[in-house]
Amino acid sequence: MNIFQFRLRVLSLLISLSYLLRCFGNIDVPVQLNDDVLGLIVFKSDLQDPSSYLASWNEDDVNPCSWQFVQCNPESGRVSEVSLDGLGLSGKIGRGLEKLQHLTVLSLSHNNLSGSISPSLTLSNTLERLNLSHNALSGSVPGSFVNMNSIKFLDLSENSFSGSIPESFFETCSSLRHVSLASNMFDGPVPGSLSRCYSLNSLNLSNNRLSGNVDFNGIWSLNRLRTLDLSSNALSGSLTNGISFIHNLKEILLQGNQFSGSLSTDIGFCVHLSRLDFSDNQFSGELPDSLGKLSSLSYFKASNNFFSGEFPQWIGNLTSVEYLEVSNNQFTGTIPQPIGELRSLSHLSISNNKLVGTIPSSLISSTKLSVIQLRGNGFSGTIPEGLFGLGLEEIDLSRNELSGSIPAGSNRLLETLASLDLSDNHLQGNIPAEIGLLSKLRYLNLSWNDLHSQMPPEFGLLQNLTVLDLRNSALRGSVPADICDSGNLAVLQVDGNSLQGNIPEEIGNCSSLYLLSLSHNNLTGSIPKSMSKLNKLKILKLEFNELSGEIPMELGMLQSLLAVNISYNRLTGRLPTSSIFQNLDTSSLEGNLGLCSPLLKGPCKMNVPKPLVLDPNAYNNQISPQRQRNGSSESGPVHRHRFLSVSAIVAISASFVIVLGVIAVSLLNVSVRRRLSFVDNALESMCSSSSRSGSPATGKLILFDSQSSPDWISNPDSLLNKASEIGEGVFGTLYKVPLGSQGRMVAIKKLISINIIQYPEDFDREVRILGKARHPNLIALKGYYWTPQLQLLVTEFAPNGSLQAKLHERLPSSPPLSWPIRFKILLGTAKGLAHLHHSFRPPIIHYNIKPSNILLDENCNPKISDFGLARLLTKLDRHVMSNRFQSALGYVAPELACQSLRVNEKCDVYGFGVMILELVTGRRPVEYGEDNVLILNDHVRVLLEQGNVLECVDQSMSEYPEDEVLPVLKLAMVCTSQIPSSRPTMAEVVQILQVIKTPVPQRMEVF
Repeated sequence: MNIFQFRLRVLSLLISLSYLLRCFGNIDVPVQLNDDVLGLIVFKSDLQDPSSYLASWNEDDVNPCSWQFVQCNPESGRVSEVSLDGLGLSGKIGRGLEKLQHLTVLSLSHNNLSGSISPSLTLSNTLERLNLSHNALSGSVPGSFVNMNSIKFLDLSENSFSGSIPESFFETCSSLRHVSLASNMFDGPVPGSLSRCYSLNSLNLSNNRLSGNVDFNGIWSLNRLRTLDLSSNALSGSLTNGISFIHNLKEILLQGNQFSGSLSTDIGFCVHLSRLDFSDNQFSGELPDSLGKLSSLSYFKASNNFFSGEFPQWIGNLTSVEYLEVSNNQFTGTIPQPIGELRSLSHLSISNNKLVGTIPSSLISSTKLSVIQLRGNGFSGTIPEGLFGLGLEEIDLSRNELSGSIPAGSNRLLETLASLDLSDNHLQGNIPAEIGLLSKLRYLNLSWNDLHSQMPPEFGLLQNLTVLDLRNSALRGSVPADICDSGNLAVLQVDGNSLQGNIPEEIGNCSSLYLLSLSHNNLTGSIPKSMSKLNKLKILKLEFNELSGEIPMELGMLQSLLAVNISYNRLTGRLPTSSIFQNLDTSSLEGNLGLCSPLLKGPCKMNVPKPLVLDPNAYNNQISPQRQRNGSSESGPVHRHRFLSVSAIVAISASFVIVLGVIAVSLLNVSVRRRLSFVDNALESMCSSSSRSGSPATGKLILFDSQSSPDWISNPDSLLNKASEIGEGVFGTLYKVPLGSQGRMVAIKKLISINIIQYPEDFDREVRILGKARHPNLIALKGYYWTPQLQLLVTEFAPNGSLQAKLHERLPSSPPLSWPIRFKILLGTAKGLAHLHHSFRPPIIHYNIKPSNILLDENCNPKISDFGLARLLTKLDRHVMSNRFQSALGYVAPELACQSLRVNEKCDVYGFGVMILELVTGRRPVEYGEDNVLILNDHVRVLLEQGNVLECVDQSMSEYPEDEVLPVLKLAMVCTSQIPSSRPTMAEVVQILQVIKTPVPQRMEVF
């Protein structure tokens, strides 16, 4: 026991003694000790104060009223307020606070406090304001630690609290004005008892895991409510009428949930509403006309829903709106001219709808407009001239039917524009020279137009340009030599044009370039050696040009290079010695004159000095000068008529025989196909409908667990639109779709058309095999839809998104994954993979293990998606393989990346090992710095060998058990072994993880 603990124990005994002496009434107590001193000193003893902010808290003082960060009531002399916000304190909240019986304000926000709140902790009945936000507190919230009868302000946001919010928590909350439980890990439903907090002004439950239907009738009864934030949960239900009773309501934030149905028709009668966000839900129907009455509305976002009908004509009535986004819906019609009356409008996004007509010229009256996004509609006509006269920062008019020329920008636009996307239209004419004066331009995309223009040399003046995309725009001329004068260009794409001439030597000045694509042009000359200066280059595409000569050996020094395509040129000679060139696929090399590679069968032509003595038989009967001088005619006449050697004749004969064989096999194959087609047609005529176990009917939705199918499938493309798209992978695009009359959400994968099984019986058999792979940690395959042109897979929908989003794309306001959750994800994923590997013969190989294919349910239980989809391919086509290696960089086992394709269970084990490293470190498998590339596997292995491996653990985790993290990291090293046979099976991985999780005997606490 140190001196501080000793003095604290003595102080506690003195206070207890003083209480005993007072019981005798007449005994004078010489020392009057204060409960507040004891309480604060005990509270301080549980804290770590690295900056000594609490140095003035001295246990020898009679009272704490002079202490820093403490305030007392001047009448009673008792502590009324403790405010320790942002002092960098760590530790836990101890029971010393119970001594502060007159406390009204306790604020401990923006510190590093951790641990759980003791269920026995009870704060003062006089407490009115409690702020514990922005800490690392965890566990459940005790129902009795705060007296809800007196509390007015309660903020527990930005912590790691978990469990459900107790229904009893808000039973007595008549004084509560503000409550925020945002950015925690609360689950379960929203307590119905909240409707008893009739004095509530602000309710924020955002960024949790709450689920279930919300009783909006109860919420609408809170007629003093001003702010309602339920965003980023998994809540469902529909908005009912009755909202108009909340006269003071200013903000409704419901984005990122599963709310459905139409918006309440009386929402526009809340005349004080200034902020509405319904985005990323499943709302449908038309926007209520009453919204046009919201003259105070400044922020309106309804993107990523299923809203439909004519684009509202009342939009011009929202005179105060500054931010307007309704993209990714199904609105039709035209944009009304009155939209130009929105003089406060700064952000306009109506992308990915079904709007037509022209872009209203009245928009030029919105002089404060800075962002306009009209992407993915059917707008036609020309771009309004005046639009480029505004001080816009972003213009996105891509994927429309616009024609005419690109307007020249005004002086105001030249000073503000940072992003311009006019791609995928029908624009014509020259690229304006004024474009080189856009001093802040970072992104320029004019691809897929009919410009028939030259690349203006003014591009080199764009000092901040990082992306330049001019693909398929009918450009002519040459690549400007000063294209990279700024040194900031990172992406240069000019594929599919008619560019001529040499690749300029100055291309080596593009020091920031990581993607260079000059393919499908008419470029000539050699590949410049200066490309070897592009140290950040990752992708190089030069295919389908007329480049000649040898590839500079210096290109092999580019350590960052990941993908190269030099096919269909006139290149000759050896390939650079680096691994990327030596392991190129045939498709990246073919079509050249004489490249030297074991993958190519053509002649290998080297630029080497000619020999002094030539074989006269090898060059069409050329007689050597020596023989001419000697007059030798030995075998001369014979050789003059012998154009082909014996070996050549044999090779040609063999080729002729092979060709005849191929023709015979092809004819036989056609005959067999015709017979099979005849049999299929006969069977189809005999079987008018398919049973659950028989051959599926073309164009019918087959659900494995249901006798009936919904009627939406008559036009599946109507639902598989951009608004319902939630992801895209190697095997196809994923959509979120309501199924049947109940609106139950499912995920539908629209498969790629390349090499998918084209016979319904074979497709049905393979899909049903995958459908039998049922396990709590696998995404359930519920059915499919098949036609020769369209194949869909119907799976369950995971409401919590992917591990990729939670781990690498987390918003700053979202809490990081705790270690228990990370371990749960690891163990569950391992169990799911073990089921695929060991419960089926032959085993089902996932083929693409990575965090984007690990989905999370409402309780963060992992569910593996996209397993076994390679079974649906007739062969692993080059497109699929190349996309897989690009999208799974860092997860691919070395035997797949460097040798011929050999898919087995050990490849999945390798990907799982890399995923372990990601979950423990929070880092991506491959990270690119300015001067180097960090391979996570190698980085952790080096730290492990040095004995410093815990330095790589994700710092966002507030706490973690070292006796679990260390063996998990060692397991990852074994799983990512370069030798496949050294990796464990997934069944062994599950056993190891379960042993690691087995708790050690509890250590005796020292009192």
